[in-house]
Amino acid sequence: MVDTLRILIDKQDNFEVVGDQIALILKTEFINQQALALAGGKDPTLWDIRVFLERSEPWETFLDDEGAKTPLVNIWFDTENFAMGKGNTVSQQMADGVFNLDVYGYGITSATAGGQNPGDKEAVFEARRGMRLVRNIIMSSLNTYLQLRGTVARRWPNTIVSFQPEFDGVAVQNIMASRLALNVLYVEQAPQETGEPLEFVSVDIKRTEDGQIVLEADYDYT
Repeated sequence: MVDTLRILIDKQDNFEVVGDQIALILKTEFINQQALALAGGKDPTLWDIRVFLERSEPWETFLDDEGAKTPLVNIWFDTENFAMGKGNTVSQQMADGVFNLDVYGYGITSATAGGQNPGDKEAVFEARRGMRLVRNIIMSSLNTYLQLRGTVARRWPNTIVSFQPEFDGVAVQNIMASRLALNVLYVEQAPQETGEPLEFVSVDIKRTEDGQIVLEADYDYT
């Protein structure tokens, strides 16, 4: 026989909340940056990045003839580590999570006066432009705690690496990507057993050897 919880587990864990928050921050700020660019007389499309969450192959949108060629960022949860001594065994633990922010750029080969501008080169520049925006937004002072202070204790960039997406082991042409591995320190919590309100206590009569009453009482808490 084992005890069971009296409450339904109907919530998100904080690693899910943090991932959603990163996507929300980026999407909102991309829109804001486009507005600022337009107000400053600059081309707002240079600050336009599409945002995806937990996609396995988001770059496939580039291969669709009708698909947009605008750079994109895909946020996905990677790992979560729990250090002993940071939290307790009952209610909450400090988690060190890794979220990958993958920025994909697509390049189109174009003719120039001296020959052509390779699409793969343009893809690199597009991916770098997107990563520049992503890193600067996430690491701005405004987002020190990812606007989740009280839940998030720290965010820190771990690594930025470049890679080329592959399909069936073959590199996809004219698409390049950069990955920001972002470490986020936050609290994870679990349901607690709260018990039931005490309603009534009855204490029996006890006597010593000489017949003295030690205790006798009823307590009604309803």
